[in-house]
Amino acid sequence: MKRGFPILAIVTALLLSFALYEALIVAPTEQTMGNVQRIFYYHVPSAWTAFLLFAINFVASILYLIKRSEKADILALVSAEVGVVFCTVVLITGPIWARPVWGIWWTWDLRLTLTLVLWLIYVSYLLLRRFSTGGKTPVIAAVVAIFGALDVPLVYFSIWFFRTQHPSPVIGGGGSLDPRMAHVLLINWAAFLCLAWLLCWTRYELEVAERRVEESHAMESLMEGSQ
Repeated sequence: MKRGFPILAIVTALLLSFALYEALIVAPTEQTMGNVQRIFYYHVPSAWTAFLLFAINFVASILYLIKRSEKADILALVSAEVGVVFCTVVLITGPIWARPVWGIWWTWDLRLTLTLVLWLIYVSYLLLRRFSTGGKTPVIAAVVAIFGALDVPLVYFSIWFFRTQHPSPVIGGGGSLDPRMAHVLLINWAAFLCLAWLLCWTRYELEVAERRVEESHAMESLMEGSQ
């Protein structure tokens, strides 16, 4: 890997450590929910990061359909994989936060349901990429990815236009957030973005290497068969 990778890894580790300190120690305690609200600094940045990665997957999938670019195909796959990881964090931290606040682990609230549907769509996308061996698999997967991306704005705006169990937005939509909390939130999001970048970079390089090995094996088999 390039020399920038170790630098990014160090920056990510430092940012994650600093963000943890800010979330657990520096951020003020929310008056109503108490310390359980501190999961907010992981739940929300995870969601934002997942949305960004799914947006990258959406653009890369469109580029692949237009240009049939291998780089676009790999980027679409990698961004979906890492996006599912962050979306999983959202679905795990949400119920952990909800249990002491709502008294239940899960409810079929509109935003929660749409988020679960989003996760299922991209898990299906990854299963298709993993187990389908047809030549049209990348094309079909790109179409699935574009379809799945349509759920992202539905998830985001669901609590803006519909009455749901999920809390109203604290940023925009008439909500408010303590400036100190907003500061810590942005620090954590920056740390998560660096982590996502690091994971995508690693996974991209691995995918390129795997494809080159597969191509090499295919060429060797072809040469052996022609002899």
